[in-house]
Amino acid sequence: MKIAVTGGSGKLGRHVVRRLTDDGHQVLNLDRAGERGPGLVVVDLRNYGQVLDVFLGLDDRHSGFDAVVHLGAIPAPGLLPDAATFENNMLSTYNVFQAARRAGIKRLVYASSETVLGLPFDVDPPYIPVDEDYPARPESTYSLVKVLEEQMATEMTRWDPQLSIVGLRFSNVMNVADYAAFPSFDADAMARKWNLWGYIDGRDGAQAVARALENGQPGFQAFIIANADTVMSRSSAELAAEVFPSVPVRKDLGEHETLLSIDKAQRLLGFVPEHSWRNHQATVPDQN
Repeated sequence: MKIAVTGGSGKLGRHVVRRLTDDGHQVLNLDRAGERGPGLVVVDLRNYGQVLDVFLGLDDRHSGFDAVVHLGAIPAPGLLPDAATFENNMLSTYNVFQAARRAGIKRLVYASSETVLGLPFDVDPPYIPVDEDYPARPESTYSLVKVLEEQMATEMTRWDPQLSIVGLRFSNVMNVADYAAFPSFDADAMARKWNLWGYIDGRDGAQAVARALENGQPGFQAFIIANADTVMSRSSAELAAEVFPSVPVRKDLGEHETLLSIDKAQRLLGFVPEHSWRNHQATVPDQN
């Protein structure tokens, strides 16, 4: 396919561009920053005219897209004033969704967020592992936008029954270089309690995007995307009992099983994480 990736210069975006290119797709990165070259078009996603124009075609580059992967955004709460985060992210996503519709693009995948589940869980989750079945619980402006984006996707796919929008609720994106810090998390169970000790390897995040492009169905669906394990060496059952003693645990947990359920993504998208910080740690030579 010919695929536009917004935010392809970002931490996750670089993995996505590489994965989709390796899979044989023609990929164009639409971003405000990045290495200049044939793979990048500088686009301000807050400008609807620019977004629609580049989706429809670009002289000497392309004549339209088969799919859009929308990752471009302020990537977390607290980086900008709340109003600036709301304006940037809400307007950018509306422009991408609406321009794709106007351009006749029927396949969209975009970055939602684990934050819609109730992070940082200052109020206990309703049960563990958390999943997509309970109503969204935004606790920040950033998360509020993610909930509104999901609602917008629901309505736009209602307007156009042939349109497929997949929202991927990504956990905290990690690169291999980040794994050196993971052993230090064990000292304090509360340090990473805010997202139930979850993470997503950037390469597995890219795999989830590829699977969603392949297997997304008409309508809107949201999926939690996390690695199959936690960031901790301690057992998942022990962590849940210590930090969330009053929260029902709905299944027998594997030794290090993620508490961000990926069952739905595995079942409907075919998403199976292939990378773990544990495997990487095992390959690090002993420095002693």
